[in-house]
Amino acid sequence: MLIVTGLALIVALTAATAYFVAQEFAYVAADRGVLRKEADGGDPAAQRALKVTGRLSFMLSGAQLGITVTALLAGYVAEPYLGAGLAPLLQAVGLPESASLSVSVLLALLVATVVQMVLGELAPKNLAITRPEALARWLSRSTLIYLAVAGPLIRVFDAAANRLLRSIGIEPIEELPQGATREDLEQIVAEARDGGHLDADTAALLDSGLDFRLLTAGEAMVPRVDVVVMSAADPASRLVELLGTGHSRFPVIGAGLDDVLGVVSISEVLAVPAHARAVTPVASIAVAPVVVPAAVTLPTVLERLRAEHRQLAIVADEYGGFAGVISLEDVAEELVGPIRDEDDLPEARPHAQPDGSWLVPGRWRIDQIADATGIELPGDDVYDTVSGLILHRLGRVTTRGDAVDVDTAAPEGGVRLTVLEVHRHVPVSVRVEPLRRQP
Repeated sequence: MLIVTGLALIVALTAATAYFVAQEFAYVAADRGVLRKEADGGDPAAQRALKVTGRLSFMLSGAQLGITVTALLAGYVAEPYLGAGLAPLLQAVGLPESASLSVSVLLALLVATVVQMVLGELAPKNLAITRPEALARWLSRSTLIYLAVAGPLIRVFDAAANRLLRSIGIEPIEELPQGATREDLEQIVAEARDGGHLDADTAALLDSGLDFRLLTAGEAMVPRVDVVVMSAADPASRLVELLGTGHSRFPVIGAGLDDVLGVVSISEVLAVPAHARAVTPVASIAVAPVVVPAAVTLPTVLERLRAEHRQLAIVADEYGGFAGVISLEDVAEELVGPIRDEDDLPEARPHAQPDGSWLVPGRWRIDQIADATGIELPGDDVYDTVSGLILHRLGRVTTRGDAVDVDTAAPEGGVRLTVLEVHRHVPVSVRVEPLRRQP
């Protein structure tokens, strides 16, 4: 009779432990987006489950309390019931009375431990991880009742634990952070691409979207040295000649390069009668420029351009100088990659070489090189481009043949950057050659 009673108590306590373990893992693993969608559809169980996930830290404390109490009780009843019931059976098979009680207690604890681990811990944990949303919905009503009844005791233990953490300089948090960080999403995209769930183009588009908010106008702009400008006194007819550059909008400058008076496009020129274009200065038909600081992010640039119904903005540096221009096309290319049309001139791009090296444009940004070649060059606040990296390392203007060795995150070693072509003392073509570490 003692054995039957002991087994019944252990099974009941194990079932209680399993309940709390399932509760703990189900609400941690449940996708709140799925529950929210079901709740919005009118599912009352999902609505209750969302209430529990909104008090996740409190629920976990309650589950831990239930697991601890039921597990301790299972061990507590094992000795007086199973142990005492097994002792006479052991004596009946010839075990001395002096040893039978110790052996029976050991067997009772072993049985209780195995039952608790398999049925009370592992099985409900695996079930909760496999079907978290379904289990969370099924447990929602009883969980809310349990938290209401045991709430005062749970708060006492929570307060004691929080006070202990604060005494050692750690501020506890009540809820787990929801959602995923940018780094989490980048890791998810990388794993999905490597696992074959995303093609390379889609993965690249998602990566660009994650990086978009971090890029600034200064990083995405066309620098001033590459901008084709018009003087205020130039006739409107000259713009037609400049269309061969592949551009249709041009900044109009006054007394100096930093004196940007406006922006003129082919539409303003076409509004001037053909016979008057040769004598009409572009300053008289230019529209006021949209000016954005180099440090603003691309979403802000996009918002300004859309609000002003413009295609081009002037980028100003921190001193108020003319740093460059940025267009809607430049912003879009940071998301979807290069956009080519029939008016664009050929653009320099990285090219892989048979020896494993790369030929890259000097004005490409460090992050663009990483996306195109997989080589992650070291970044710094003082430069954005490969040419900037070389100038920073050399500490002087460059000449053809200059080379610098830089470390990368790759385990096989760093890379050597060799200047192949220079324009205005700045590298415009660079060879990126992997270096192998000596064993």
